[in-house]
Amino acid sequence: MKKIILMPDSFKGTYTSSEICSTIQEAIHSVFPDCNVISIPVADGGEGSVDCFLKAVGGEKIFVTVSGPTGEPIKAYYGRFGDFAVIEMAACAGLPLMGDKKDPVNSTTYGVGELMLHALKKDLRKLIIGVGGSATNDGGCGMAAALGVKFYGKSGKSFLPTGGTLKDIENIDLTGLNALVKNADITAMCDIKNPLCGKNGAAYIFAPQKGADEQTVKFLDDGLRHLYEVALKCLGTDINSVCGAGAGGGMGAGLYGFAGAGLRPGIDTVLEAVNFNALAKDADLIITGEGRLDSQTLSGKVACGVGRAAKKLGIPAIAIVGSTEKGMTDFSSLGLTAVFKAAPSYKAFADLGDIAEAAKNAVNFIR
Repeated sequence: MKKIILMPDSFKGTYTSSEICSTIQEAIHSVFPDCNVISIPVADGGEGSVDCFLKAVGGEKIFVTVSGPTGEPIKAYYGRFGDFAVIEMAACAGLPLMGDKKDPVNSTTYGVGELMLHALKKDLRKLIIGVGGSATNDGGCGMAAALGVKFYGKSGKSFLPTGGTLKDIENIDLTGLNALVKNADITAMCDIKNPLCGKNGAAYIFAPQKGADEQTVKFLDDGLRHLYEVALKCLGTDINSVCGAGAGGGMGAGLYGFAGAGLRPGIDTVLEAVNFNALAKDADLIITGEGRLDSQTLSGKVACGVGRAAKKLGIPAIAIVGSTEKGMTDFSSLGLTAVFKAAPSYKAFADLGDIAEAAKNAVNFIR
């Protein structure tokens, strides 16, 4: 009996990774009816990360009322999986929660810290934080404040910083950080390498999609730079240049500097959590994929992470993608044996029928 592992990312803006898995699995069974197909849908740390873990390893959603991105109470959730929890910041600080009132200047990540504390108080000592899909630009200060970190202004009074008031921080005090956080194993899933501030930082690269105009982008970046300088002075920690600091409006930097989190590519975290090496060691084929294979894929995106992990096990890995970057023909550096483009040249993007046909062609690879 053939065994095939499916680990695709979503096709951004078209299909979720779960939909991709279902389509490919059906296509495989049309070719190999008795094939053992194991589906592990993958999310990049944004909205849907908890659901992907639920489908991959089983668990439950825990619903909690916390602060939303504008401070109002909302019902959010995290996933509990044995001894660890998966929290996606998008559940309580996500851009869709803002509706038509996008506001990176005043939005907060306070609710993320509340979710973290709730999980820690349930004796879940390992936290995986999905850093993506945020409406915020507060450098994770809201999250840190919920965990007990104090931010002081010129008056000597503590306050809750947002993206627009980072410039007012004069001192940062970690002595009140909740003891549960100090003893926790926290990992941030970051699929970008951007620094906290500067032309490639959180504000310049991501704030426009959160509603910031050119002037506001500069204002927000100035605030993030000030946060970096104060953190360096008060904590002795460089929260700017750590890889992934700019993820989630600077949440990567905040988790690293204030909560002691490790920042890792999302796919590496998923591979470890599902015990990929043990699961895939006797597989005949591994199929991954994403909407577009391009230079960013090399930065630790799903197709690259899965391909390289498969290559270490000596198992062929194939990617099904909507399209590839022009001139991109050598996929060996991604660990991929082959790449199948699902979208015909006359289509703007691949539909599920195209993906199914590509999957049928892909499994013929191991006939």
